[in-house]
Amino acid sequence: QVQLVESGGGLVQAGGSLRLSCAASGRTFSSYAMGWFRQAPGKEREFVATMNWSGGRPYYADSVKGRFTVSRDNAKNTVYLQMNSLKPEDTAVYYCAADPSGRASGWAYWGQGTQVTVSS
Repeated sequence: QVQLVESGGGLVQAGGSLRLSCAASGRTFSSYAMGWFRQAPGKEREFVATMNWSGGRPYYADSVKGRFTVSRDNAKNTVYLQMNSLKPEDTAVYYCAADPSGRASGWAYWGQGTQVTVSS
């Protein structure tokens, strides 16, 4: 069983930055693909960014490309989402997810989410 705990959310003004963290339990974290997703009020959960098990091949949604950066520290069992130039439309609950296959295609584990609110 894998547990994921997100942190780092909060209230920020438009143009500001936040860094989200997702701490994972489990001895095989380094083999997991990790992803970030978000869900705004009244909308479906959407993909934000993913990174495969080795830390390479980051992939971003068009809406965040150039502003958000995903990274991971396998020694700390943690994945990060650096969010810069935040916009009000980035307001959402942000979730991290883990794919034990390492392929970033089957998100078997999810965190509880952390709220990000961007004021205009």
